[in-house]
Amino acid sequence: MGSRRRALHYVLKVADRAQTARFYRDVLGMKSLRHEEFEEGCKATCNGPYDGKWSKTMIGYGSEDSHFVVELTYNYGVGEYRLGNDFLGLTLQSSQAVLNAKKMNWPLCELSSGLYETEAPGGYKFYLEDKKQPNTDPVQKVTLAVSNLQKSIAYWCDLLGMKIYHKDESKKSVVLGYADNQCKLELKDIGGPVDHATAFGRIAFACPKDELPTIESVMKRENQKILTPLVSLDTPGKATVQVVILADPDGHEICFVGNEAFRELSQTDPNADNLLNDAMAADKSEEWFAKRKRQKPSA
Repeated sequence: MGSRRRALHYVLKVADRAQTARFYRDVLGMKSLRHEEFEEGCKATCNGPYDGKWSKTMIGYGSEDSHFVVELTYNYGVGEYRLGNDFLGLTLQSSQAVLNAKKMNWPLCELSSGLYETEAPGGYKFYLEDKKQPNTDPVQKVTLAVSNLQKSIAYWCDLLGMKIYHKDESKKSVVLGYADNQCKLELKDIGGPVDHATAFGRIAFACPKDELPTIESVMKRENQKILTPLVSLDTPGKATVQVVILADPDGHEICFVGNEAFRELSQTDPNADNLLNDAMAADKSEEWFAKRKRQKPSA
């Protein structure tokens, strides 16, 4: 079961697209893969609990067919999101990213020999391993906080079919995954409640379309939370995908999407960078608030 599934992306809400794009493109060395603008909120709440205009930018080191990427969600008119303790960081292997950060004087803290911590705009943590970027995916793992490690392992392994790759009792952490060559999910027990605040993210996985009803029925049988029952999502001019969205015992949002249609939907757009740049240039929301001597509201 597990090998038919793959890790796709993690969703982060961003308030400053220009600085965010600079971090991912110029510091990390990622590429814009797709950019889409939407006039109203997503029925699967992809952009959070907002009804207004928003955009989605997929950014990473390569196509989601073979790479774990980041989905940057921007809600027009929202100037700030409050971070919780739920997202503990994204770890990637790239000496080039470390070099880029140093050249640009981007804040960088050396935690140990060859391991650096930095932050994306908005405060999201990134851990950079100072090693040559691999030919495969440089993104090694995404780390999330949990309040009860054993309960989380039971959920992710027994119900969602993940395999344990490494367990560290002293650090109260476990590394899980669906396949050796994929980005891993690390869960760390923080010994207390997990707060998602207003910046809460979402992790996404692909699976064969015919597995989606089974995932949903397992969650119903086990009395687990289903945030969005199996639904079809339309993207104008592109494939219609089926998704089911869950929440684990700590409220981490998990999206499973039908693989067949998603492969078609997620094709890399060579014009993505230009689309993002044009959208940022056309966004006059900062000027609108400044002219009225007001600040963009917090989420």
